[in-house]
Parts: sequence; structure tokens; C-alpha cells
Amino acid sequence: MSNPTTRYKPAGKPGLVSLARALSKLGLASRTVAVSMIEAGRVRVDGRVVMDPNLRINMERARLVVDEKPLGEAAKHYLAVNKPRGLVTTARDEHDRATVYECLPDAGDAWLAPVGRLDKASEGLILFTNDTAWAQRILDPASHLPKTYHVQVNRRLEEADLARLRQGVTLEDGTVARAAAAGLLRSGEKNCWLEIVLHEGINRQIRRMLVAMGAEVLRLVRVAIGPVTLGALPKGQNRRLTEQELLAISEMLGKTKRGAQKK
Repeated sequence: MSNPTTRYKPAGKPGLVSLARALSKLGLASRTVAVSMIEAGRVRVDGRVVMDPNLRINMERARLVVDEKPLGEAAKHYLAVNKPRGLVTTARDEHDRATVYECLPDAGDAWLAPVGRLDKASEGLILFTNDTAWAQRILDPASHLPKTYHVQVNRRLEEADLARLRQGVTLEDGTVARAAAAGLLRSGEKNCWLEIVLHEGINRQIRRMLVAMGAEVLRLVRVAIGPVTLGALPKGQNRRLTEQELLAISEMLGKTKRGAQKK
């Protein structure tokens, strides 16, 4: 008797993707883990065992079964995490360092992936989801979804310095990076706290901008991504995004898309 199967119809246009990527996009596992599952003979496509993770399939039409269980549409998870300093944003680390996955709950069969990253020395808000299409919309440079950071710097900055952050700073590789907004939160004798808003997604952008200006970051905390704020979420803890937050993100992304179409 043949194994039962369920057709999965993802959002968006159908297309051919590798089997390993399909399992990842369905939120079942990371692509690396998916490859291992496939090569172990645990995956059936249209009733037959497939051990080639690079096999191209149509996700709208293929019937997928893993460990004798048909894949239906996975429940979508959207989480906010307050990442502590010292954790790396990866599932597994080759140097055996602690990862941000220690802050996540058991999501059952869902594979949760970070939406963007925070480096080891940075802390604060990071989003996790198994909705890859949603994550890609947020990460798209054209979305201009603002990310807000509170940054402690090892010296006092003047208004001229803040204006330079907004106007553009040339990084060590020649890239010109800009802050969408930069303001002073408070200032001491030897350091200050800034609020910096980014639309861009350049790697370690704030740290590199400030180094180019002769300043060093002492602490960097992401406090908001679009309408989602860190709030009182304790370090190392997580919470589900509210329906209001998800709607607000969709509205912001929709406005950006409509604005781009008018240009």
C-alpha cells in the first residue's frame, strides 16, 4: 500500500527548487540538516525515496513525505528574541560557542531561522521565523524597514559628528554608508549614547562607520525593527509577535512597495 501524502501549496509563484531547499522553505529543517535527511533515505517525493538533495522539484505539485509523515502546510511562527551579548547568530558554531538558539523555545517540527543577524558583541532585538517569504521581504534592501539602535561610544560626539553619520561615512573598503537618522540620547564626560536608525544592511555598519570617525563602540543594542520594539523583554527571552505587530509590518512593507512602483 502506498504511503499517504499531502500536497503543499506555498505562497507565491511556483518554481523549481532543490529538494533540500524545499524542505528548508517548508520550515522543516535547515538546509544542511535537510541534506542529511535526504541522503539518509528519509524523504519520499511523489511516492519514491529520493536521496539526491539537489533534485529540482516543483513545490506546488510535489508530494513530500518525511519519515513516513506527509508534509502539510507548517504553522507559521514569528518570534522576537532579546539576544544577549556573547551569543553568535547561527544554529551551530564550528568553535563551539554559545548560539542565539539557546533563547528559543521548542517549536516542534518547525525550523526557525533568524531574520538578519546581530554580531557576537551586539545585543537586543532579533526576529525568528519559519516563514521564508516574510523574512525575505523584511531583508530586501528595497523595503527600507527601519532598524533602531542605541549605541554607547567611547567619546563624546558633537552635532557635526551626527550630521556626518547622516550625510555619509566612507568605510575602509570605500563604501559610503549612511544612517537614516542619528541623534544624541545622553552624554557623559568620556562617552555618550546615540540613537541610530538604519535602512541599509551593510555588515557591521554602525561599528565600521564609527571606527572611520575615530570612535569605538562600547555597547550596541538593537531596540526596534520597524514597529516591533524590544520593550521590557528580558535578555535571553523570546515572545511571539502580536497580530497588531504583524499587520503593522505588512502595512510598512506595502507602503514601500507602492512607493517604489510610483517611481
